[in-house]
Amino acid sequence: MDPGVGDARPSLHRSAVLSAAAIVAGVVIGLVGGAFRWCLQAAESLRVDVVEWAQRLPGPGWLVPMGVVAACATAAALLVRWEPLAVGSGIPHVEAVFLGEAAPPPLRLVFARFVGGVLAIGGGLVLGREGPTVHIGAAVGAEAARRTRLPSSEAATMQAALGGAGLAVAFNAPLAGVLFTLEEVTKSWRLQAVLVSVFAAAAAVGTSRLLLGDHPDFGVPTVPAPELVWLPLFLVFGVLTGFLGAGYNLVVLWALDHVAAIRRIPTLVQAGAIGAAVGLLLCVAPLTVGDGDTLTQMLLGGHQFVLLATAGLLAARFLTGPLCYSAAVPGGLFAPLLAIGALWGTLFVGCFGAVWPDDPTFLAIPMALAGMAAFFGATVRAPLTGLLIVIEMTATTSVAVPMMIATAAAVVSANALGSAPIYDSLRERMPVSSGPDRS
Repeated sequence: MDPGVGDARPSLHRSAVLSAAAIVAGVVIGLVGGAFRWCLQAAESLRVDVVEWAQRLPGPGWLVPMGVVAACATAAALLVRWEPLAVGSGIPHVEAVFLGEAAPPPLRLVFARFVGGVLAIGGGLVLGREGPTVHIGAAVGAEAARRTRLPSSEAATMQAALGGAGLAVAFNAPLAGVLFTLEEVTKSWRLQAVLVSVFAAAAAVGTSRLLLGDHPDFGVPTVPAPELVWLPLFLVFGVLTGFLGAGYNLVVLWALDHVAAIRRIPTLVQAGAIGAAVGLLLCVAPLTVGDGDTLTQMLLGGHQFVLLATAGLLAARFLTGPLCYSAAVPGGLFAPLLAIGALWGTLFVGCFGAVWPDDPTFLAIPMALAGMAAFFGATVRAPLTGLLIVIEMTATTSVAVPMMIATAAAVVSANALGSAPIYDSLRERMPVSSGPDRS
């Protein structure tokens, strides 16, 4: 018998087991992640109704949103007290598990992330849905690995791939979910990791689309490709975006080190106070809080703010995002990053138009798209994932080349400043773990 044939059978068997497990687990995260997104959409609609109703009340109606959001944030913090792994984004923990620095997430994390995320993000905090969904996917992947008795290396690949499937569901971006697994978590392009990630993301997004429909997250009008003469402007924009991204990472870490670390104030009180502040902003300046999707859609749809208002929104979200992240409740960073990137691109075009003799407003949407990808690349340091997320979320490819130039320049300038990727910094701040569970 040809020895190659005998050697191939176990490999084929293992690949079949991994692929089947990835598909089944992908269907599960598609259902759970799709339900999570649906609940967040329902919570946002309810939040808007509550604010409108409160503003019609006689007297200080703004106290109602303050109390509601404070209660939601406190309840989310209580869930974190019950399951500490539910705090924050969850992506640093997924990476730590893959590196062998932490134990796989327990299945009860799914409940804590789901309910806590709906309370915190649905309540209006400036947090993203992707962190909880990635962590939920990793927990489902870890459970699938336990049930199929996969060895440790394949189990790590499975939980990483299902985490990427969670990202794919969060943004309806299957290719970006696969790339996130390979570029950000595993930093490996082994065939096994690629296949498991593809099967998991395809099954997850295909299932979630049965619940949510098959359409891009953002509606963007037809955008012609900018002429080549404008590419140097995108290069300059990218360099400046790298500085902005490095600054944002510093603000996030400062908030964690100084706001969340105030020992004399209990974490539940901190979460409630931050929630109350968000509730007040929902009444007076609603675009400064929330996950940012509404604001991003307005910018990508061609809505034009005056220059001062754009700068104010950018400054506000630059601060409210890190502040909400320091509340120690379930929620991620991605969606708020995209909103800041779109704002920054719009502001850049407005400032450029103040000194340029012609009207450059036709660059507003292309620059907003480039800002989303470049700011993501500068903070997370996963440029390909950032590019693909924006392309899939907007179904727009005409601005791909300017986006690539801006994103590459942003990553280079952020690296030149010595800024560490945000998830590496957050992973270093995780509590010391006893390592992976070997039982």
